[in-house]
Amino acid sequence: MIDAATVPFVFVQPIVTARLTLRLMTVADVEDVFAYQSREDVCRYLLFEPRTREEVRAKVEQCSVATTLAADGDFLQLALELGATADAPARVIGDSYFTISSVKNSRGEIGWTMHPDFMGLGFAAEAASAVLDLAFRELTLHRVFAELDPRNDASIALCKRLGMREEAFFVKDLLFKGDWADTGTYAILREEWLATR
Repeated sequence: MIDAATVPFVFVQPIVTARLTLRLMTVADVEDVFAYQSREDVCRYLLFEPRTREEVRAKVEQCSVATTLAADGDFLQLALELGATADAPARVIGDSYFTISSVKNSRGEIGWTMHPDFMGLGFAAEAASAVLDLAFRELTLHRVFAELDPRNDASIALCKRLGMREEAFFVKDLLFKGDWADTGTYAILREEWLATR
């Protein structure tokens, strides 16, 4: 069970990493988020089809008020903001998802989405590491897992880079965009994460 001293956890302070700021989404992010959530290649392995600008706006508004982790199903969906440079303004290049899947079993789930222009540069790993630190250091969860499409080589590589192990491969267990699809599960325990930090 999650330590009662750590919940409810209210996300009020952005997380700053070497290159990113993980923060709550705002309506000002709609165009940046639409730039990747509207793409077929980005949504290929996600549970939703490419979103319209209006659908992105509704989702961003929902995420902007999801600030508290206390019960099963509570979630954060944080914007990954890349800071401004001399050549470009600050912009959202992806998002990181985290939910408490079971308070009783002290378990959370992590996920991520990136704009393809920023893939392969370590941004997803940087953000996911910060979220895992939140899960294991702030919330003191016992276990965090990721469920993904086993065809998604980039996400599998990220899971392995984070020290997560493959724990399950479910064959055609999910009706996914009109067809049966497989599901892979990767996970890491708190003591394993902390031992590498």
